[in-house]
Amino acid sequence: MPLSPSETRALLARINHFPRRALGQNFLVDGNIVRKSLELADVRPGDTVVEIGPGLGTLTEALLEAGATVWAVERDARLAQHLRDTVTPRFPQTLHLTEGDALEFPLAGWTAGEPTHPSPVKIVANLPYAISTPWMDAVLGGPLPERMVLMLQKEAADRYAAPPGSKTFGAISIFLQSAYAAAPGHPVAATCFHPRPEVDSCLLNLHRLPEPFIFPRATRDLIREVFQHRRKQLGALLRGRLPDDGRRWLETAAIDPRARPEQVPVRAWQQLPAASA
Repeated sequence: MPLSPSETRALLARINHFPRRALGQNFLVDGNIVRKSLELADVRPGDTVVEIGPGLGTLTEALLEAGATVWAVERDARLAQHLRDTVTPRFPQTLHLTEGDALEFPLAGWTAGEPTHPSPVKIVANLPYAISTPWMDAVLGGPLPERMVLMLQKEAADRYAAPPGSKTFGAISIFLQSAYAAAPGHPVAATCFHPRPEVDSCLLNLHRLPEPFIFPRATRDLIREVFQHRRKQLGALLRGRLPDDGRRWLETAAIDPRARPEQVPVRAWQQLPAASA
């Protein structure tokens, strides 16, 4: 059960820890949101779950008590030690804790295909908002979790699910929507955290598509570069970056060379040819 705001403050004082804004340390203090996270992810005994930034271990303990094996990565050394002191002794076989940066360990040390790392895997996490997009970008390089339930800044969640033609549609929207479909999520009030964040949050509920598409690294780099100049026309943006300056792709996909990047549908981006050397 999550600690109340006063209990959270007392625990933080006891371990001599002050929440660090730079690391996005807003600790969940609402049990209903913890339960909703597990419900949306359909966490069952025997599941393998990745958690990013476990903090004080509120969500971690709920996952472990539900019978999941948890792979977690925590950057803050003091919080990682708190977890080793309080949670690991109770779940020595099912908690695998890595102390490190989630951008270096986007799946917290879990690796597909190894005998001790059963597949499939789910991600259930209260993401540090500052790293949510680069972390998501790393995860979408594969192997892909079967399901993700992510606590996110609402603005980021809207950007991930943005449709083509909208101002927030971008490279990360394309990569995510090529691999996942968004199911109904859940709004999360700022009062559910300590300290209280200054932005709205939500649980983003993602299910892997039956045939997910993973973009090659070079294509991902090209798409990101194109969207850095989103006000320019595609015909000009692709000049010198694709064979025949992308004319065949534009013609095959029925895209006007004067179109802006955000006007191109996800399926067409999946057909983008390899970039020129």
